[in-house]
Amino acid sequence: MQKKIRVLIAKPGLDGHDRGARIVALALRDAGMEVIYTGLRQTPERIAEIALQENVDLVGLSVLSGAHLSLSEKMIDALGQAGIGEVPVVVGGLVLRRDVQAVKELGIAEVFPSGTPVDDIVGWIQENI
Repeated sequence: MQKKIRVLIAKPGLDGHDRGARIVALALRDAGMEVIYTGLRQTPERIAEIALQENVDLVGLSVLSGAHLSLSEKMIDALGQAGIGEVPVVVGGLVLRRDVQAVKELGIAEVFPSGTPVDDIVGWIQENI
């Protein structure tokens, strides 16, 4: 029996819109993954705490506020401080194409800008986790 992939979907910062995060969470669940959703307005430290408690295989951040660079850096730091720096992080949402490489250089495993088909997200996770 193969272990299900456990994914934490999180909404860091002050962004109050979570429709995209919920759609991705449902798609991952429908693909057979276990999904934990943090709800809105979480701090990177709280997300790391939940990731540790839930023993997740991946953290997915949904960022629509334009703060993807600073939140990505803070998230990587928070996971390291929690002792789970090896857990990969992906970022989705309003990430400018010109910022994708900079986000990845912070330690983010993959970036899924708005409009990325959910099948692409599911496929990437299945292939890489």
